[in-house]
Amino acid sequence: MNPITLVIVAALVLAGLWAGGMMAPQAGNFIPIYAMPFLGAAVLVGLSLKMANTWQKFVVLRAGKLQGVRGPGLFFIIPVIDRIVAIIDERIQTTGFNAEQALTRDTVPVNVDAVIFWHVDDAQAAALKIANYREAIDRVAQTSLRETIGSSLLATLLSDRTASNERLRAEIGAKTANWGVAVISVEVRDVAIPVALQDAMSRQAQAEREKQARIILGSAEAEVASLFVAAADSYANHPAALQLRAMNIIYETTKERGSTILIPTAMIDSMNPASAINLAGVASRIEAADDTPAPP
Repeated sequence: MNPITLVIVAALVLAGLWAGGMMAPQAGNFIPIYAMPFLGAAVLVGLSLKMANTWQKFVVLRAGKLQGVRGPGLFFIIPVIDRIVAIIDERIQTTGFNAEQALTRDTVPVNVDAVIFWHVDDAQAAALKIANYREAIDRVAQTSLRETIGSSLLATLLSDRTASNERLRAEIGAKTANWGVAVISVEVRDVAIPVALQDAMSRQAQAEREKQARIILGSAEAEVASLFVAAADSYANHPAALQLRAMNIIYETTKERGSTILIPTAMIDSMNPASAINLAGVASRIEAADDTPAPP
């Protein structure tokens, strides 16, 4: 009994008790006949005055036939003749479901957990067209999930969950639309695969990464080799460039302290001797300048 009906019934009962006592010729006596109208009205109000919350719909049958869908707010029914057969909650509901040991299209056993968000948008259909729409939603969701798993590859289930969720929502929604139930969304929460398969997939991913690393290394070596070939062609066409490169190598080597360089005579003859001597002198002066202590 809702609070408003309860207050009205209590007020009528108190009024009946007051009337039965006040109408008595002597104090302390009680005349039931004067209280009966108030008590009868209290019983009638308690049986006929109903209240539905803003998210509720009451499906009412009159003598076995559909009278209508009532709510939200206060409404009356005829006691005995009218009967409320269902109270439908139109708020968004969630139902968790799963598929254990379901085989994918590539025959991999998986355990999939999902949740469906739905609400009743036709209270009359939900009450009259199916006996238990909540249980039916759970069964339909499980069946659709197994069908989706059986027609999908394991890689698709793991990598493209958005497409799987949308496909499940469309399939489940098409089946529940006749019951007055609208499916808002379906979310796959977890896809569990056997441990042995997890190890195999880990090794496969590691092998793929090693393969990619070797491909990158080979590409880098091929690029470096092509640059060396281009440099060799440049040195072959320009002997002076080769001499400058050799002199630069000597200079870079003599920058280190205490280093002794032995240069073959043929290499000295191939270069410009004067330039090589000047380069060695510059290197010596730089080394001496590094050894000179700074003035105080």
